Amino acid sequence: MKKEALERQKEKLLKEAKEQQLLQMNKGVNVPIIWVLGGPGCGKGTQCAKIVEKYNFTHLSSGDLLRAEVASGSEKGKELAAIMKEGKLVSNEAVLLLLECAIKKAAASSKGFLIDGYPREKDQGAAFEKQISPADLILFFDCADQTLVDRILARAAASKEVRADDNEETLKTRIATFRSNTNDILAQYTEKTAVINAERAVDEIFADVVSAIDGVLAKK
Repeated sequence: MKKEALERQKEKLLKEAKEQQLLQMNKGVNVPIIWVLGGPGCGKGTQCAKIVEKYNFTHLSSGDLLRAEVASGSEKGKELAAIMKEGKLVSNEAVLLLLECAIKKAAASSKGFLIDGYPREKDQGAAFEKQISPADLILFFDCADQTLVDRILARAAASKEVRADDNEETLKTRIATFRSNTNDILAQYTEKTAVINAERAVDEIFADVVSAIDGVLAKK
């Protein structure tokens, strides 16, 4: 029993040390952290590229980080590859760890972080802010559902690669799920959210993006 108590105490101390380390890291994140959200086909990829060009922010996508880790051939990459091969979802803890490592790696030189397509659910947002750092701004690129469907179908028609889920019924289901989850996220962060009308010309959209980011930078 005494040995078990010592083990529990050791685990508690290790956990507290990790939390303190994360707290110190968060204090050092003095640049903006921006979540970039939008349905498939909303054009957020284009806007992220323009943000990076103008502000030299670090663009992080959870999907890209997962693929890079798998491609690295590391032990963690092999574990992730096995999970994805079985068609299972990678745990939020694993995704958060990748994001945390990427942010820590770039923190000294980065002028800001764009977290692209994350969080996907409200619990993920809370976990990110607790484990990594609070978000300063949420950019939500808003389009009507039919606009999203039309854009994806047009993109699919022009592509040589045919995806099984690029059909109207499947797309509508994906978009409905996205819409439900995103509404829950945005409801938690109304004061931090900039809703951008993404059914306009690229430069018109970007003008609103610049206004939102400049407002955050003025407070940093």
